[in-house]
Amino acid sequence: MARTVLITGASSGIGAATASRLAAHGYRVFGTSRRPDASRLDRAVEWIAMDVCDDASVAQGVDAVVAAAGSLDAVVCNAGFGIFGSVEEVSLDDAHAQLETNFFGVLRVVKAVLPDMRRARAGRILLVGSLAGRAPIPFQTHYSASKAAVDALALGLHNEVRSFGIHVSLVEPGDIDTPFNDAMRWDTSPSGSPYGAAIERCEKVIRETLPKSPPPEVVARCIARALSARRPRARYTVGASSVVVPLGRRLLPDRLALAGIRQHFGL
Repeated sequence: MARTVLITGASSGIGAATASRLAAHGYRVFGTSRRPDASRLDRAVEWIAMDVCDDASVAQGVDAVVAAAGSLDAVVCNAGFGIFGSVEEVSLDDAHAQLETNFFGVLRVVKAVLPDMRRARAGRILLVGSLAGRAPIPFQTHYSASKAAVDALALGLHNEVRSFGIHVSLVEPGDIDTPFNDAMRWDTSPSGSPYGAAIERCEKVIRETLPKSPPPEVVARCIARALSARRPRARYTVGASSVVVPLGRRLLPDRLALAGIRQHFGL
């Protein structure tokens, strides 16, 4: 079982719940945050500063973990955020920022940890995606696209590194009650947008749904199972819609699946 684990985005939400759970189960946990404040964070976790959007910061963070622990058995790539707005109106700068964190941030960390894992011929890599990657959320299309990219990265990497004894798994949460909405960029479409009424209806559904969703601990339990599994799966779904979305995408033609999404969000 993997014993030394690095978790990105570990200061809140799914990352914090996962860090606390793994530390309580005997893992040596290194948690990352851009500006960690150990006084208000889990003291069972060893905190390092890391900005997943910065090559040097990622390299220094991974080097610090290896120097402290001697090896890195597992990494959980969890850092990410969301933006909200229409495809037409979200600026390319905002779109780049979304992909920079949610996809390229994952890629940076993966590239940094792979050489040591490959030489050790062992390791676990868990990428936290989202069911939004398979059922894109209206007006969160950029977020959904970033998670679809993580989906492809996880499955492609799974086959590339399997012969080195490295196991790669994608964890796909549905709606989870975390501070995700608090960090959401809600203002990327201008006032007076022709999409205004639809945006308001969709935002209302999102804001009302998240607090009714399962807590982040359900994802933390799933990640713990994946890390301890003798034969980890390539994909784990968890939380709200973890059955409905995969089943619907498998059985329904796109026309009906998209109609179901429109109905859910009142579009």
